[in-house]
Amino acid sequence: PFITAKELVERQKEVLRLTTGSKKLDELLGGGVESQSITEFYGEFGSGKSQICHQLAVNVQLPREKGGLNGTALYIDTEATFRPQRIAEMARAVGLDPDTALEKIIYAEAYTSDHQIELLESADELIRKHNIKLIIIDSLTAHFRSEYLGRELLATRQQKLNKHMYRLARLAKVFNLVAVVTNQVMAHPDTYYGDPTKPIGGHIVGHTAHTRIYLRKAKPPIRIARLIASPYLPENECRFQITSEGIRDLEE
Repeated sequence: PFITAKELVERQKEVLRLTTGSKKLDELLGGGVESQSITEFYGEFGSGKSQICHQLAVNVQLPREKGGLNGTALYIDTEATFRPQRIAEMARAVGLDPDTALEKIIYAEAYTSDHQIELLESADELIRKHNIKLIIIDSLTAHFRSEYLGRELLATRQQKLNKHMYRLARLAKVFNLVAVVTNQVMAHPDTYYGDPTKPIGGHIVGHTAHTRIYLRKAKPPIRIARLIASPYLPENECRFQITSEGIRDLEE
């Protein structure tokens, strides 16, 4: 249905922001990860994608004045990278009781791409019941990539992935929640200029994800985050670190 541009402005005023734990990374994102749209973190193995997901799943539980959303996280894990011990560690660091923090993360491991799609299709009820303010899919593309091999299956893969992303975008809008996906990069041997890495999932994921952040490793524990795409923010980058407490700014 159509709405007036004024209504659109009102709706945008309701956008919420969730802190990453790093002021610099929050600034790069225009004040934190925003609700009503999808944010994609992509990078190579070990670039910090899952660490950011763990941190957001903890931070969403914080009160608004601390950069949280006073809510629960829905965590869809496709590569078995979720670590409850890590959540407990991060929770203690922000003053949350670890057991309570773990209770406020509704977790599911997706075993296939169809299972992953199903989990999201049936999420409405959970969202209402548990006051879910954050949905994480880590990683969005792993199953699609391993199941749809070869060029002849590419169209099918993209179609399914597109529908899945559209569904996530809809949930984010309807329930005013934060949606975060991660994506692995693959090297493009044919690129001699710029960065030889592009997120898997091609353009489809690119068009649906409203904000895209490319993560890369610098000297441990430092990571570099580059804002690659955003509806209104300029391309920019910042540095942050991953400590035992979680995602943090570098020591000044």
